[in-house]
Amino acid sequence: QTKAAVIPPPLAAMSSCSSPRRYFVAALLSLSIFPSTFAFLPSSPSRTGNCLQKKCRINNADERWNRAITAVPAAPNNGGNDVPEFTTINFNNADSITRRRLVQSLLASASFAPFAANAITSTAATTSSSTVASALITPPAAEAATPIKIIKPPLDKRAYETFTLPNGLQVLLCSDPASTSAAVAMNVHVGACSDPVEIPGLAHFCEHMLFLGTELYPEEDSFSKFLSSNGGTNNAFTDSEKTVYYFEMDGSIDNRMSEALLRFGSFFSGPLFTESATGRELNAIDSENSKNLQNDVFRLYELEKDRVNSEHPYSKFFTGNKSTLLEGTKRQGINLRQQLVKFYEAYYSANQMSLAVVSPQSIPQLKKFVSEGFGTIPNRNIDPPKDKWTYRIPPYGKSGLVPAEKSIVEIVPIQELRQVSITWPILFSSKEESEAFRLNKPDYFVSWLLGHEGVGSLLSYMKEKGWANSLGASDNANLSDFITFEVTVELTNKGLGAIDDVCEAIFSYVRMMQQSSIPDFVFDENLQLDELQWRYTTKGGTGSFVQSLALAMDQFPPSLYVAGPRRLALKETEEKLISSDDPRMSFKTNGQRDIIKEATTDLINRLTVDNSFLTVFSKTFEGKTSKVEKWYGTNFNARPIPMSTLMRWQNAVPAGSIGLAYPRKNVFIPSESGLRVKKRPKESDPKALSFEEKIKPITPPTVIRDDGDEGRWTVYHKQDDRFGKPKAFLIFQLLTGELYSTPLMASLAMLYQQCAADRLNEYTYDARLADMSYDLQVMPRGVRLTFGGYNDKLKTFASYVSSKLARDLDDVLPSNEEEFERYKDNLLRALSAFNVKQPYAHAIYYSSLSQQPRNFQYTNDQLVAALKETSLPQLVDYVKTLWATGKGEALIQGNYDKKESLDIVNTIDKTLSFQPISSDQYPARLKALPLPVTAPGENPTRLSISEPNPSNNNAASHITLQCLGKSERDHVLIEILSAIIEEPFYDDLRTKQQLGYIVSSGVKAVEQSRSLSVIVQSNVAPAEKITSSMIKFLDGVSDNLLKPLTSIDIELFVKGLVDRRLEPDKALAVEVTRNWSEIASGRFQYDRLQAEVAALLAIEKHDIVDYWDQLYANAKERRILISEIVPRTGPTSKEPALSSGYSGGVPATVLGINDIDQLRANGETSISNM
Repeated sequence: QTKAAVIPPPLAAMSSCSSPRRYFVAALLSLSIFPSTFAFLPSSPSRTGNCLQKKCRINNADERWNRAITAVPAAPNNGGNDVPEFTTINFNNADSITRRRLVQSLLASASFAPFAANAITSTAATTSSSTVASALITPPAAEAATPIKIIKPPLDKRAYETFTLPNGLQVLLCSDPASTSAAVAMNVHVGACSDPVEIPGLAHFCEHMLFLGTELYPEEDSFSKFLSSNGGTNNAFTDSEKTVYYFEMDGSIDNRMSEALLRFGSFFSGPLFTESATGRELNAIDSENSKNLQNDVFRLYELEKDRVNSEHPYSKFFTGNKSTLLEGTKRQGINLRQQLVKFYEAYYSANQMSLAVVSPQSIPQLKKFVSEGFGTIPNRNIDPPKDKWTYRIPPYGKSGLVPAEKSIVEIVPIQELRQVSITWPILFSSKEESEAFRLNKPDYFVSWLLGHEGVGSLLSYMKEKGWANSLGASDNANLSDFITFEVTVELTNKGLGAIDDVCEAIFSYVRMMQQSSIPDFVFDENLQLDELQWRYTTKGGTGSFVQSLALAMDQFPPSLYVAGPRRLALKETEEKLISSDDPRMSFKTNGQRDIIKEATTDLINRLTVDNSFLTVFSKTFEGKTSKVEKWYGTNFNARPIPMSTLMRWQNAVPAGSIGLAYPRKNVFIPSESGLRVKKRPKESDPKALSFEEKIKPITPPTVIRDDGDEGRWTVYHKQDDRFGKPKAFLIFQLLTGELYSTPLMASLAMLYQQCAADRLNEYTYDARLADMSYDLQVMPRGVRLTFGGYNDKLKTFASYVSSKLARDLDDVLPSNEEEFERYKDNLLRALSAFNVKQPYAHAIYYSSLSQQPRNFQYTNDQLVAALKETSLPQLVDYVKTLWATGKGEALIQGNYDKKESLDIVNTIDKTLSFQPISSDQYPARLKALPLPVTAPGENPTRLSISEPNPSNNNAASHITLQCLGKSERDHVLIEILSAIIEEPFYDDLRTKQQLGYIVSSGVKAVEQSRSLSVIVQSNVAPAEKITSSMIKFLDGVSDNLLKPLTSIDIELFVKGLVDRRLEPDKALAVEVTRNWSEIASGRFQYDRLQAEVAALLAIEKHDIVDYWDQLYANAKERRILISEIVPRTGPTSKEPALSSGYSGGVPATVLGINDIDQLRANGETSISNM
């Protein structure tokens, strides 16, 4: 849990569909090659600047972001869960697809960086187009008599209205009476670019301080406590030109929603900026910065900004730290608190803010609440802060700290990155030109072409040459006066030695686009796919949605607040925006297509050799650099690109001569007849369902084929009657116990998954563009294939992929040793990324490892050792046995009837042709390992482990309280306890004690066990101090938090958990995931949510108190594990022993890393004795 973050461009909030780099970085940051960690705590930085958010939800600013995240395949070693994370691909954005494939191939990179940009002379858009664009993008007038029509997806039944308060605040309301969830976001149009030169990080610090008390609600944790009691979360982030604050909560109670808006509005009308809070919060800023010092994203982001004109505000250091905010201000005689107040009073003005609200109340009610909560924000009638520099100070062209134009920067990364980027700055000469660019989205189409992965693509050519694992094209920095556009190639060792050749190929493709017309079908197909997405878009999470609205309000005209980030071709003519909700299957006129083509051509013509510059990342530069970046200590070189090389690129070989070509037409786009929904849902009333309606169990899948325990298949089916989309999911699992039985087997499984995905990529890429997906997972209990998307051509797609995977092995396995070594190198680099993850992630990992059987989750070291010993013949032999025997389980759910589903299973069955196994050969199911028992008065078992990254001086401690109870009552009680302690834990250890920036708590499930966990990472306290502070907090939970509980408090906590369970599913994939979880686990409790609701409603205060006593306070046999990570350097360093040893199988109080295997072995023995 954190309050605030500064975000580099790749992590910045997404509000347009034209940023594949951002999708890639987000997905890559969430990817973990080592076993998955606690669901409540992301194992890597989240979108909002590498911060752990309240309840540790990853709140993304656009639903496209969510789709990108869900598209990432589960890690090869999935932690032994019976049901690994369900992965689907649900987007038509070619750029996102590009980045998804880059994620799959670039497993070694757990972080990716923004790159630098160079100066070019901007070519202004035509006067008529720019002028019209400026005229079209205007905020709603306060006195507007006719409501503005908000264009929304056809399936979106929510009511929208936009208006301006008398104080100038722009407001967008979305009334959703069918939901109990509410979310609010405020976009303040000032960011880190507005920092005073003498106080770097002030905007970010101001963002932190707004959470710490207001005139109306002076208690520092007042808002957080309020949200916690209403099932809510809140956070914020600071971007270059904006600062966004947001929260979500249960919005079903009117007076609570009204109070929430009053509290939130007071942030902006009367923050206190108290002296005490100002002093303490400096520690949080410094801790946040310390956490980022070993993060390649932030390190490379800072180098990007160093290549910008030093007079342009984008070149500033945005995060801030004690050096800039405390020591620097003291040295200059500056009063920091006074400067905070001055910054707030200068820039926090109602006329430079945009507010979005999504809530169950009616529009009139919400108008009243908003007027009361935000009408008192002062209107200082200021101009947009960015007007001080946009179109006045050139971003490039003048010298930055690091050369840009025609130069190459060679960087030593923290992780095993090996890649090259070509970057082009795209400068805007006027507001009109910038707005026209954002309406036409030419970068979307250029990214689509350069980043395509089918036949004739850049990536296919580079793979054939053995130079690349993956490639992506996208915009990166995205400000009002410029963007940077770039192509990034993840290199092989061979490619690292052929960078000039790699770049020449890229310029060959660019020349082809400049010299030959792009086929019309490229634009037509992208529009068609984009509109299919629009046609079937339904509600996503309110938190991510409201953020996207608040951001869009600053980028698009009012009618496009919803559609702007989600549709292409936003102008019908140069003078007229689109005005209809209806999906389009083609451009309205050739002239509409020509608008997009002209904008795309203009962008392509800017991608010249003279206006480009390079960035290369490789560990091979280590010890060979001469420069060090100021804020993060990144080692790098900067040198001019030789003139001979530039001339070679300017005269790059013709694209056709090396096999490069425009993409072919996409055969996977569904036909109109194929979009027929076979069983339409009943028309529902847009109002919220009654409790009785919500508690009614959803119809579960039925068995439509049962060959018996000794037979081939058990097939489950449900024809969709709830979502009304022409989509389906096909899940096939072959149960077998030998595929993951050793670390070597697990390593071969990882290799197979990667090489199969890579070798099938040319075929599957177009399918993914057409919103069809597949996922292959080899797991401890067998192998699973998942297909999803439009059902029109899904059977054909599934049949082809299955045939290649199970029969045509030569098509999915490496063709030679060189290719095999490329895949092996990728995975080894991925595994090496474990060592440079954050200490809190390491603490969680070791705790998680201790709760899983050894043959379900192998250690990172085991996988590395095994992978190094693998060979191509071993892989071939392994794959030949993969589909040989097993027991088949399948779920067919969606727009297929019973007959069609059986036919699909028969087709796949003939393809796989496995031999059935007997029931006594079924693999064992996952069972959580019980943690060691700690008797009253004894110290809990503690793992003390040295931080793998010697350069990271942060300490971390993670405490797990394990409950082995399997009942619904046990499960909901631990969630209630988690909700109760969450905010007080954060307030005590983060706000009051200032132990660290990362402070969080939550619940994890392993099989049917549940664990309550708390974690802190600190750069100021040693691990022992962190642990003792957390134990002290836990010791006081009963007296300080549970005994004072009132019946109203309990009702609110229970209501939040009930509402979360009864919130209607927003997508077919959600229901499919839940159903498959029940099938794969063998529990078949399809009404689990309803059963847990019943358990929640029966909870009373004494149940909570008694449960805490059993779990921790007075337990005779409490199960606790402390996992500490001790830094090797810094003031809190202390090298722990590798082993403390065991005596007679009984663990010592303190264990080392080498004791974990025995700890797990003891747990396995305990399971067998239970």
